[in-house]
Amino acid sequence: MSQELSITFEIIILIFSAIAHEYMHGWAAFHLGDPTAKNAGRLTLNPLAHLEWFGSFFLPLVMVISQMPFVFGWAKPVPYNPFNLKDQKYGDAKVAAAGPLTNLIIAIFFGLFLRFFPFFNLNFSSLIAVIVYINLILAVFNLVPIPPLDGSKILATFLAPGLRARYLSLERAGFVLIILFVMLAGSLIIPVVDFLFRVIVGA
Repeated sequence: MSQELSITFEIIILIFSAIAHEYMHGWAAFHLGDPTAKNAGRLTLNPLAHLEWFGSFFLPLVMVISQMPFVFGWAKPVPYNPFNLKDQKYGDAKVAAAGPLTNLIIAIFFGLFLRFFPFFNLNFSSLIAVIVYINLILAVFNLVPIPPLDGSKILATFLAPGLRARYLSLERAGFVLIILFVMLAGSLIIPVVDFLFRVIVGA
């Protein structure tokens, strides 16, 4: 497979994996009583409702071309109103966890396919492996407890109200914090992703 096709495939998989991630945030919120995403037309798998030019295209392309150790990106965050959730104690955590859990399920599904049906040619197996790896990156990366990543919302659920408010206020500088994490400590998630990949695929 040519490098151009490989880059295109990686970005397409990243986009659709990020869309599935965001869709499931909205799905979880809707089933917990909040119709905000549905009313905003975001409870759909239609890519046009979710794509965001910088996080969905430009940043992943730059990261792939730069041969960074991992590639990530995002779709537009799906809106929800936490005050509408039936579970006021753990609702935020459930909505936040739905995204990474979706990526993990996708990774497990394709990983087990690769594990138990290893008779496909090398190119096809490599494509399946990319799906698994990208979804594991999205799952693990989004669980990092840096606001506004999903991990921060899960952690915040278990903090005292005052501390929770101060912690989540870091979201105002969230983009800067995420970029700093990627530059200074992003490589720390690679061993975790590699370990999960080996466990699922059996490599």
